[in-house]
Amino acid sequence: MKLQAVVLGASGLVGSFVVAELLQRDEYDGIKLLVRQPLDIQHPKLSQIVVDWDRLDQYHEIFSNVRDVYCCLGTTIKKAGSQEQFRKVDYDYPVRAAQLAQEQGVSQFLVVSAMGADPSSRVFYNRTKGEVEDKLSTIGLPAVHLFRPSLLLGQRQEKRLGEQWGAKFMTTFDFLFRGKGIKYRAIPARVVARAMVNIAIKRPTGVHIYPNDVIHILGLV
Repeated sequence: MKLQAVVLGASGLVGSFVVAELLQRDEYDGIKLLVRQPLDIQHPKLSQIVVDWDRLDQYHEIFSNVRDVYCCLGTTIKKAGSQEQFRKVDYDYPVRAAQLAQEQGVSQFLVVSAMGADPSSRVFYNRTKGEVEDKLSTIGLPAVHLFRPSLLLGQRQEKRLGEQWGAKFMTTFDFLFRGKGIKYRAIPARVVARAMVNIAIKRPTGVHIYPNDVIHILGLV
């Protein structure tokens, strides 16, 4: 039986690779993208739905007859403009999407989180990521897969100078990240995307957390 998937955050770094990966997989014959504005991509398997993320409830039927939801939503405080707006993108939207997915019978919710996710962290970013992980784990979906990558490698549409310098450093000195340090290695976004799709196809149930070093392995299969 062919599968249907929904991708949230398809215009982002990991999300764009998730879309590319899904289009190559014979297991899927339908991929829906929830977007703020249409993306410059066309494919027979692909449909794009322009949504108002603040009124996500209006699009609940999008999740019907869907098995897998890939959530790659994410921003920065600088781009969002405030902590409140950042939390809306990184917490409110994923949680509401997961709730709608659960109501429509979706089997799996796969999420790009962060290596430092911790609901008790003093760092706002890490705390928000940890809180959304905790909330997603209690919604009642048959399977929730939480991916915690380190610094992502790849060409973003927008410039993030901090990430660019970090990526340059970590790729130059990648040979230093061995032994216990391997879990901190920078990781190509395409590897994260492939790891997510590989897990979805295997379809383990329950709540699972995938640290950076495990994602490296899963994405190279």
